Amino acid sequence: MAERTIVVIDAGHGGADPGASFEGRQEKNDNLKLAMAVGRILADNGVDVRYTRTDDTYNTPLEKAVMANDGEADFLVSIHRNAMPVPGTGSGIEVLVFEDKGVQGILARNIGDVLNKTGFANLGTVERPGLVILRRTNIPTVLVEVGFIDNEEDNNFFDQNFEAIAQAIADGILKSVKEQEELRPEYYQVQTGAFRVHTLAEEQVSTLKAQGFPAFVVYEDEIYKVRVGAFRNLDNAVRMEQALRQCGYSTFMVKRPAVF
Repeated sequence: MAERTIVVIDAGHGGADPGASFEGRQEKNDNLKLAMAVGRILADNGVDVRYTRTDDTYNTPLEKAVMANDGEADFLVSIHRNAMPVPGTGSGIEVLVFEDKGVQGILARNIGDVLNKTGFANLGTVERPGLVILRRTNIPTVLVEVGFIDNEEDNNFFDQNFEAIAQAIADGILKSVKEQEELRPEYYQVQTGAFRVHTLAEEQVSTLKAQGFPAFVVYEDEIYKVRVGAFRNLDNAVRMEQALRQCGYSTFMVKRPAVF
């Protein structure tokens, strides 16, 4: 991955909100255990993983959405267990989305398809625009219902195939990350400076702009980097680099994925 993808993993419910319960089993505990397992697999594959909770605490769905938005994450995946009004009448997995289209639709299908291969029946992708965590996020978000907690067979399958289920959810996310990177166009920037002090970077930007160059600051790896232009065509980037060098700047080319 050219840039580390940020994925927020949400363990549904928590604290005073147990979620669905069945014969002493509480959804919040299954959710947290699975969320942490999925996160570990993603982290082992180079993903920057964030969690809405790592213990038995409660945050509102809106607070969780804000966490993901403020963290500029690429995806939010919320882990849940399902339940029916009449226990034992539902079985399988489903993935909820605000709308079944775009990146979130792809993410939902990828997770659902791989979970289906573990042996869970796939009930498909379901639009649930009324759910706050789906409605209030600004990034692709899915809510995965991993079997029915009020179904003894689903619970047995969940427990006996836990590692495979965690791997499947992680694989669905990783497949979506890869597909998005392959579709994302690349562009070229010319870097003219790198500073630990923000004001020094801004001073160089001001000088460059006064000379007619489209300069800006990028903060990466705790360094303020001054760059000029964003070109899809390498020849155009090379011409810009030559013009900068003629003005006395030391430069090098940076290739970046486009950000949508």
